[in-house]
Amino acid sequence: MHLIYVAVLVGCLLVTLPLEIVLRVRVYARWRRWLAAVLPVAICFVCWDLYAISRHQWWYDGRQILGWRLAGRLPIEELLFFLVVPTCAILGFEAVRAVTGWRAGDER
Repeated sequence: MHLIYVAVLVGCLLVTLPLEIVLRVRVYARWRRWLAAVLPVAICFVCWDLYAISRHQWWYDGRQILGWRLAGRLPIEELLFFLVVPTCAILGFEAVRAVTGWRAGDER
């Protein structure tokens, strides 16, 4: 049961990986662009979680995580969540663009 959080994250990546390979959306190939999209949000949410943990308003069930914690008692899975879920969303967005030919920001 302690691998459930990691299993969900791996599942998310596995389900969206074909979008990168089959549709060639190049999210992973454009890593600087990915980093610019994901990193600011991840930093905000990590800070938010760290604050909530420090105030005892937020906690993680030790039976569902690996037990590896970063500074401030943040589970490694939570950091990975803030990287994996937005990555999957970007892959989905880019897949829609690839299939439809839609240019992001082109509202015509």
